[in-house]
Amino acid sequence: MARGTKSKAKKPGLLRRLRRLIFRSVLLVVLLGTLWIAAYAVIRPPTTPYMVTEGWRLGGIEQVWRPMEDISPNLARAVVAAEDANFCLHSGFDMDAIRAAISDGARRGGSTISQQTVKNAFLWQGRSWARKALEAIMTPVMEVIWPKRRVLEMYLNIVEFDEGIFGAEAAAQHYFGVTAADISPTQAARLAAVLPNPQERSASNPSASLRQRAAQIADGAATILADGRDDCFAN
Repeated sequence: MARGTKSKAKKPGLLRRLRRLIFRSVLLVVLLGTLWIAAYAVIRPPTTPYMVTEGWRLGGIEQVWRPMEDISPNLARAVVAAEDANFCLHSGFDMDAIRAAISDGARRGGSTISQQTVKNAFLWQGRSWARKALEAIMTPVMEVIWPKRRVLEMYLNIVEFDEGIFGAEAAAQHYFGVTAADISPTQAARLAAVLPNPQERSASNPSASLRQRAAQIADGAATILADGRDDCFAN
């Protein structure tokens, strides 16, 4: 009888230790993830997971970091107009855009620039539920720690504008032979127009549909400037 009682007592103890180990492991992952996000609030990321994989695939990529003050406001407004017009108004998730995407049968994306920044800076590409879950957890953490201007600065420096061309500076030189600071409104609208599918669209040799899309983006950028929806990232 004593041996049986002792054996039964061991099992609850083992389960408690296992639960404690799992809890501590989860807590450690959360802590390290938060520290990683906090670090990127003040330092430039040396690379991103997607840049690494593309560098392996292509044999190299082009990317030059530029602080926000060295990136044309034309590009900042154009990208916001194209990707996330309410960027300054939400806290990471644009519920109206998400509902519109759902009602449209997921034919258009509902991801904000904040969500895309998390995906590009910390995670991997693709549509897996695991990545989406991590993105949903990390985005509000980033929004609490980073100012909006930093979110957009990060996005403009790591987003892909052409195959192996990352960030505003590399894109400006690649497409137009200018610096990121000298991007014109027309050039900015064309760069923003390639973002949904940068490997199959060209800002320097735009199709008729891309020109039309760029014109819409230019109008949206002008509206954002006029109504003050660039306040959170404007100089």
